[in-house]
Amino acid sequence: MRQKKENTEKLPSASRKRRGRSREETVSAVVVAAGSSRRMGAVDKLTAPLRGGTVLGKTLEALQSCPEIDELVLVLKDGGSPETLAAASGFSKLRRIVPGGENRTESAYRGVMACDPKSGIILIHDGARPLVTRAVVRAAVEGAKEFGAAVPVTPVTDTIKVGEEGFSASTPDRSTLFAAQTPQAFRSELIKAALQDAVDHKLSLTDDCAAVERLGMRVKLVEGDVRNRKITLPADLKLAEALWEETEA
Repeated sequence: MRQKKENTEKLPSASRKRRGRSREETVSAVVVAAGSSRRMGAVDKLTAPLRGGTVLGKTLEALQSCPEIDELVLVLKDGGSPETLAAASGFSKLRRIVPGGENRTESAYRGVMACDPKSGIILIHDGARPLVTRAVVRAAVEGAKEFGAAVPVTPVTDTIKVGEEGFSASTPDRSTLFAAQTPQAFRSELIKAALQDAVDHKLSLTDDCAAVERLGMRVKLVEGDVRNRKITLPADLKLAEALWEETEA
């Protein structure tokens, strides 16, 4: 699932192949699914039905199908409810399920620390992004292998306003703005150190790359996909169904 040309012209060129390292490297993917689904009302978005399965099941299915990924680590609230554990069953690459923390940063940290110690690359993905594609995963992995950290992005198409006290204070240059997606990919030693530092400082970050950026490290932008949306609101479920039908058409 690739974006139309007009939506990708501002994106950085595709990552070059790494030089000086073996291309064979163990890759772990941490799926963070320990949120509260507050904006979904009474619906648990992880176990909400989607295309004959559940949101979480479809997310794991997408990652399971990626040849770049060797293992999956799932982070669930309180270690998982019967419903979420059932949704996560049957995936051969799923090696560990760990309980989430007080916030996303702690949850990501727990998942990262539960990965195989031999993993050279660690991905962190939202449990509610079931439409992630192999192309997006591949771009993130390749970017992390070459640059240490990578995030899939799509160009921002709306004009953005910076607000102060209820008024527009400024209008950033839209050509410099990108919407971040997951999976975000990192060299394992880098993301472990970054998340450890964030947890030590009791930070609650909504984006894992922010932890790396705090250490002064740059994160490579790679091509995302406009359909790789996170399910946050009830309407997003209907949109996900429609996008799936469009993909299969």
